Amino acid sequence: MMADHYTYRVTWSAEDGEFVATCAEFPSLSHLAPTRAEALAGIERLVADVVDGMLAGGETPPVPFAEQSYSGKLLVRVPPELHRRLALEAAEAGISVNRHVNFKLALPAG
Repeated sequence: MMADHYTYRVTWSAEDGEFVATCAEFPSLSHLAPTRAEALAGIERLVADVVDGMLAGGETPPVPFAEQSYSGKLLVRVPPELHRRLALEAAEAGISVNRHVNFKLALPAG
């Protein structure tokens, strides 16, 4: 499994005054750096090290979101791409897909 198959995001952290990179499949990991490129490279190295450690210890790393199969079935049918996006958003928020969809459906239109 390649660490570059995971889902990475880089955002500015006003609190830290640097860019923070995260990995959706490893929500407890992050890397701060002064540039976007350095932040992304740092989180990719960190995830690669964690995956290597998991494999060396006989553990199974999480399957990247991009490599998971999505049925597209919730309580409503949605395209698999939407299901994947909702699953990613829910994981980043630390909640279930069901709860995330409920929150989205409860938002006022507009």
